[in-house]
Amino acid sequence: MSSPWTTTPSTLTPRARWFSLLEFAVGVFVVVGHNILRVLPNEVPILFVLGWISLRWRNDGWRYAGLSRPKSWWKTVALAVVAAAILLLGSELLVEPLAHRIWPEPERVSNVIESGASGWRQALTSLLIVWTFAAFGEELSYRGYLLTRAADALGRSTLAYWIAMILVSLLFGFGHYYKGPSGVLDSTYSGLVLGVAYLVAGRNLWAPVLTHGIADTIAIFVVFMSWTK
Repeated sequence: MSSPWTTTPSTLTPRARWFSLLEFAVGVFVVVGHNILRVLPNEVPILFVLGWISLRWRNDGWRYAGLSRPKSWWKTVALAVVAAAILLLGSELLVEPLAHRIWPEPERVSNVIESGASGWRQALTSLLIVWTFAAFGEELSYRGYLLTRAADALGRSTLAYWIAMILVSLLFGFGHYYKGPSGVLDSTYSGLVLGVAYLVAGRNLWAPVLTHGIADTIAIFVVFMSWTK
């Protein structure tokens, strides 16, 4: 029996594309509703639950969005290390200086990252949070669920995935609205790096999850060692 959402394994019905667009629009509202309008709780648990329900109902679960064992763990880890370096160095040497020229006020730092300076116990707690809530939760919510549904709405072509990646990166930037204008720009850049890692890895979610976790781990270590400016 064929799925009501697909015509062939690689194409979507018009009904499926419109439904994916509706899901993406709801996701945008959830992100904006929490981070800008402040009328909703944190978007990550909401998006994770919506993604879990949607992907299980319409597809074969999170595997459809890329949560599966990569063909090579070594290549995936190497890609994540390189992507994390690009994320951190690009942010420090290019994005932040440019942003501060436009918006003089300093970028607000995440409380989770900043609390790493309070001692090793708090640093370990921060590591637990960034690897679960940020690396795993945000990547499944943004790169997994929202990017997949945006790409579905656009037709699921290679170009559709790249356009969806850019759209979700912009949304990811506004998902860090509390950091101020500089932080939104910096987080958008981070979203682009994470999105590229996801697509380069063949849409395997472990690449951005590891990239995100490695980058935040280094940030916590720098704060813990008091190496910040």
